[in-house]
Amino acid sequence: MVLFPVIGKLLHKRVVLASASPRRQEILSNAGLRFEVVPSRFKEKLDKASFATPYGYAMETAKQKALEVANRMYQKDLRAPDMVIGADISQTVGRLILEKPVDKQDAYRMLSQLSGREHSVCTGVAIVQCLLADNKLDTRVSEFYEETMVKFSELSEDLLWEYIHSGEPMDKAGGYGIQALGGMLVESVHGDFLNVVGFPLNHFCKQLIQLYDPPRPEDLQRVKHGSIPAVDTFEDLSDVDEGGPAPTRRDKAEAGVARDATAEAEGNRTCETLPPFPTRLLELINGFKTSKALFTACKLKVFDLLKDEAPQKAAGIASKVDASVCGTERLLDFCACLGFLEKSEQGYSNTEAANLYLTSDGDWSLHGFIMYSSEVTWNLFTHLEFAVREGRNQHHRVQGKKAEDVFQDVLYQSPETRLWFMQTMHGLSKLNARYIATAFDLSGFSSACDVGGCTGALAQELVRENPHLQVTVFDLPETIELAAHFQPAGPQAAQVQFAAGAGLLLVETLLDEEKREARVALLQSLNMLVQVGGRERSPGEYQRLLEQHGFCQVQVAHLGGILDAMLATRVGP
Repeated sequence: MVLFPVIGKLLHKRVVLASASPRRQEILSNAGLRFEVVPSRFKEKLDKASFATPYGYAMETAKQKALEVANRMYQKDLRAPDMVIGADISQTVGRLILEKPVDKQDAYRMLSQLSGREHSVCTGVAIVQCLLADNKLDTRVSEFYEETMVKFSELSEDLLWEYIHSGEPMDKAGGYGIQALGGMLVESVHGDFLNVVGFPLNHFCKQLIQLYDPPRPEDLQRVKHGSIPAVDTFEDLSDVDEGGPAPTRRDKAEAGVARDATAEAEGNRTCETLPPFPTRLLELINGFKTSKALFTACKLKVFDLLKDEAPQKAAGIASKVDASVCGTERLLDFCACLGFLEKSEQGYSNTEAANLYLTSDGDWSLHGFIMYSSEVTWNLFTHLEFAVREGRNQHHRVQGKKAEDVFQDVLYQSPETRLWFMQTMHGLSKLNARYIATAFDLSGFSSACDVGGCTGALAQELVRENPHLQVTVFDLPETIELAAHFQPAGPQAAQVQFAAGAGLLLVETLLDEEKREARVALLQSLNMLVQVGGRERSPGEYQRLLEQHGFCQVQVAHLGGILDAMLATRVGP
């Protein structure tokens, strides 16, 4: 065997495998390595979100496993092994890390996500060399990772459940074992097969060579090859073989035993040679696809169809929404991945979040906001570049004509667009109304005026929280006319009465003063530019504006949602 001599040089070393995995033990034993098994007690509770990549998490976990064993063995008998090997495997599909399934339903969920798709199997390995210096343990850690891409065939329901009922998925990350029955699910493997089984043996051996016999500068220009060097390059690992003095480095170089460190460095993907994987950047780049998928599901009324209903199959849903089965199934699977649908053997059903926010008649429905975003905002943001260059809204590009009055010419141009806009305002207002109504002490006011109050959602909440308050909603006549379709508009009066003092409650999305950190407000300011040519302001900008009109006492409340609130008070003479 090509790898046997490499492993054989460790025969006189005390090697410990910090893993109870029978698959890792089998791989290393078959290669001829002699080792002890001391399972690590390190609790795998690292925050996955703090790592830019799955392999970064796997390497750090492997290192902590190995260090825990090394320190524990030294503390036990004041001696440590020569080497401790730690490993951790991570399987990911998209950005989702697949752990070991907790039950059969969880196994079904995992395997369904893998069906017909390619996923990544990444093993992080840490090699801890232990040395004693001044009666203290000194460790040197070398770590690397190996990634293999595995593609599953399209799996039928019968095949999935037959495999799950075999019991094999239950103790394996990702819910399958490629070396056993799980192999029948796999269509192709790109990379190290043993890495998928549990340990990247080839990369491990190459790493040993780098650790114990690094190349000389004069060897870098010699013959290139990708194989593992011969046994005699490991003179630092053990005593000199019998039969004469060890050859010098120059003798070996002249004998043709040369290595190309550059090629090795390119082949060994270590954390030092690769930049962090730009996960968040890629999410931002692809974010519009996620939005459009959600918009499409709402436009097809998928969540309305599944509300308070038993799970339904993709074919049945496709028939009801007049769409293809294959396209509907992919859309449903993605919505399940987003957490808005539950996928089971019986079919698809809404999650609680979908019933609350995505159905058109839900108590906290954002369906109108989603439809407005899909049919109006989406088209406007297509022309964001022009909005930035010109500094004005882009309705003329979308509509094909100049909009003199954005409300009348665009938002209210038809009953349908008016209803979308009102549903948008109603959904967002209702979500934030309770926080706004309780943000300040309004007991000193007897009346309030909600200008542009649309459906009266905020007015109703103000009255509910402050029974003494009389609220008047002002808006366009056609808006007031449709407000009854949402909820009672609340107490209204012909005009607003002010006593000795008056207060102005502003509900806006506030920028931070330096316009650097308030991401929601900064995006909304772009949105205002594209849609109506307006902008958002910071609390300081509002305060200066209000002071010009006699409102000198200004309070600010950041509500933690989309909107913020300001209470400005003007004291009469």
